Amino acid sequence: MNMISESQRMEHALRQLASLIRRHAPSDGTHQTHFPSLTLMRATRLSEPLESVYMPSICVVAQGAKVATLAGETYRYDPLSYLVTSVELPISGRIVEASPSVPYLSLKLNFDTDVILDIVQEMNHAHCAPAEACRGITVNKMSIPLLESLVRLMELLNAPEDVPILAPLVVREILYRVLQGEQGALIRQFAIIGSHAHKIAQAIQLINRQFDRRIAIEELAESVNLSTSAFYKHFKRVTAMSPLQYQKTVRLQEARRLMLVENVQASEAAFRVGYESPSQFSREYARMYGRPPMLDIQELRGSIGSTNEFG
Repeated sequence: MNMISESQRMEHALRQLASLIRRHAPSDGTHQTHFPSLTLMRATRLSEPLESVYMPSICVVAQGAKVATLAGETYRYDPLSYLVTSVELPISGRIVEASPSVPYLSLKLNFDTDVILDIVQEMNHAHCAPAEACRGITVNKMSIPLLESLVRLMELLNAPEDVPILAPLVVREILYRVLQGEQGALIRQFAIIGSHAHKIAQAIQLINRQFDRRIAIEELAESVNLSTSAFYKHFKRVTAMSPLQYQKTVRLQEARRLMLVENVQASEAAFRVGYESPSQFSREYARMYGRPPMLDIQELRGSIGSTNEFG
């Protein structure tokens, strides 16, 4: 009887969440909300893989399904699971279940790792950080308490005057539920000051702030108080790629965005993201996307227009 009751409770909460997303995202595309950290998305068709740098965030699907790809690793999530990125990561996202009759409906909630740390300290789990850094992206099983707290957050959008006061409290509950989940320990480590994961998160922020400049791995490692060998090892554990591969991926993603969304020419995009040689840019771009820059952008425009992508 309890199992049936829990199943019904889950289905009811999912229906509520889907209904609320439909109300506040009435058309296809990305929709901002009165709560700046919360973004909604609706889609009635499958999407091409589109990239962006995901901030620390929780991505929840109320209807449909999506696949996120990081350095060749794929993470599928749907209404019974959710994606967490604990650090800034260059991810490719693709909607794999959507139709006009059953549209893809999702939300993305960015969070501050300082709030995670505050909750961890109150949970008395600060000493439980793994010795080795772990991957900065996980797919977790959806729980009823988490789902119901997400519904409460969405319901606040019906009363915008309540959002500034009450939304941060509900977000705190949401993060608490996430930390209680099966992979809570992996998420906690990125907030704990002094952990390997936290140090790598700091280094990633440095790279993202100056991705258009040449980086020295030794200096980057020293800035977060790690030896070069330890820095390289833990960076790859967190991001599935080397620091230079990470920088290259961020550069090429930003160049693709500039050409697709801002109509920037390939040579100008290459210069803006830090390439000195247009020919090197074209080679590396084609290696990553399978087509030369302008041909790729033409194909993308033909299939998706300039749709903004997110979790």
